[in-house]
Amino acid sequence: MTIDELHDYGLMTMNDGEINGFLSSQRTGVLGLPAEDGPYLLPLSYGYDGDERLYFTYLVGSRSRKAELSEATDIARFLVYKVDTMYNWESVLLTGQLTPVPEAEWEALEERLSDVWRPAVLESAALSGELSIYEFRIEEQTGIKHQGLPPSLEPDRE
Repeated sequence: MTIDELHDYGLMTMNDGEINGFLSSQRTGVLGLPAEDGPYLLPLSYGYDGDERLYFTYLVGSRSRKAELSEATDIARFLVYKVDTMYNWESVLLTGQLTPVPEAEWEALEERLSDVWRPAVLESAALSGELSIYEFRIEEQTGIKHQGLPPSLEPDRE
């Protein structure tokens, strides 16, 4: 079924304002990068500028597949989703360009990245590891949501 056909079951397309609000309220998603052996999927936390850019902090070692693939790709995708119940969820898919941010510009991003959620193990490792920051410039965005029962399951209100 297409998204349009699913509207009959209560699925709604999100407008730009709803997408912006959703991205602002979330902190994690899944980055998809093209790789020779299939898509490379990576759960990441992010900072959002409230408009058209996300920022990712990578913990890298002497060799990092995510950094290598990020720098080699022209187009990446990032999926942010939230599921409360089977009848209440939201999903935003972003397509855009991913580029490393020069270290000289990191201080300007400090506020955007200050409230980014990170697992405790990565916070600890970051104290002794090498970091990189990447900017994801949003070129396309689509969002869908379902909030409430599908019309066929709604109680009659006669």
